[in-house]
Amino acid sequence: MDQPSENPRAGQASARKQVVILGAGFGGLSAATALRKAPVDITLIDRRNYHLFQPLLYQVATAGLSPAQIASPIRRIVARQKNITVFMDKVATIDKSACEAVTTKRRIPFDYLIVATGARHAYFGRDEWEEFAPGLKKIDEATEIRRRILLAFEQAEATIDENERRRLQTFVVVGGGPTGVEMAGAIAELAHRTIVRDFRHINPAQTKIILVEAGPRVLPAFPEKLSQSAAEQLTRLGVTVMTGAAVTNCSEEGITLQDGRRIETATITWAAGVMASPAGKWLDVPCDRAGRVIVDAALHPPDSDNIFVIGDTAAVTDANGVVVPGIAPAAKQMGYFAAASILGDINGKPREKFRYRNYGNLATIGRSSAVADFGRFTLSGFPAWVIWCFAHIWFLIGFRNRIFVFLDWIVAYVSFERGARLITGGEN
Repeated sequence: MDQPSENPRAGQASARKQVVILGAGFGGLSAATALRKAPVDITLIDRRNYHLFQPLLYQVATAGLSPAQIASPIRRIVARQKNITVFMDKVATIDKSACEAVTTKRRIPFDYLIVATGARHAYFGRDEWEEFAPGLKKIDEATEIRRRILLAFEQAEATIDENERRRLQTFVVVGGGPTGVEMAGAIAELAHRTIVRDFRHINPAQTKIILVEAGPRVLPAFPEKLSQSAAEQLTRLGVTVMTGAAVTNCSEEGITLQDGRRIETATITWAAGVMASPAGKWLDVPCDRAGRVIVDAALHPPDSDNIFVIGDTAAVTDANGVVVPGIAPAAKQMGYFAAASILGDINGKPREKFRYRNYGNLATIGRSSAVADFGRFTLSGFPAWVIWCFAHIWFLIGFRNRIFVFLDWIVAYVSFERGARLITGGEN
């Protein structure tokens, strides 16, 4: 049976435009807060009740931070915004002809729709690998990876089989982008510095961390000299960097590479690719190879001037011909642009085109190590790490989260301690 059509603010002035936002990530929340004083009613829909700061998920996965430090309840974030209604719900499709967003529970009419449903990890047609190589897009995935990493050390401590111990103390990260580089560096610091004195039968400092990248270099979106710097910094941390090494199989025993080499490991982390949400299917519009909706320079899919697709869900080439990257600052800019476009429509102003502003690209490798690309100049090592720290703290939602993350980082820097080393969930 069809869901009933629902107007969350029925009875209010009909002249107020109805804006529906799908997704409470960086793009969706930026659009919502930018419309806080606009003469519109907003319905914000997300599958979860919290906004997640995904760039720091790897620190949850490696016991550096707890989930609550990088997530905030959506309702608390927008609690003072009177023109917004929040639903924890899952989108089923979008009825463009009726201008309704269809969820599992209701149909919500819209005058404007902003689709900001993000992306998930992709296994390039081998979804069965996910069981052995979880990705890093959700809190549940981060805590599962943390469980596997910490449990591997516990099992290595208990076994008397040297071959099994070596397998348990070998960690593989697949994918040499920012997530893979940050994950490999964090595991190396955990093994070689944080827990090095915690065990009696194993030496965590002998742990092998292997970063596998199919392309010719890590951090391919960065200038080549920064990629080289990142590889050198990883090597100093004790990470083995393998480039030109495509994975052809993942299993409980380990991974197989294209050249036939086999790496025995009990813990694999997948950071090799992403696939957009099913927004393209909901809208029935063309998508690129990663499933991102192909939009014009005003962020509209074909023949849909009242619909905006933003963030990781969109394949965007801006008004200056720049291919917009799938990073948090870009999503925020697109969210603000969509909100400004809606306000412009309401005020009778002509439509403009989106122009991406590149404020730089950052990736951390480990303690005091990072790379930063600001276009005209680049940085690596400690100066880049300091900028990375302050940039990420600034983007965190909420004063409380910023303070606690900052304090945890100070303690970790001085003591090499990681306070969230809890094995939870699963069957241990």
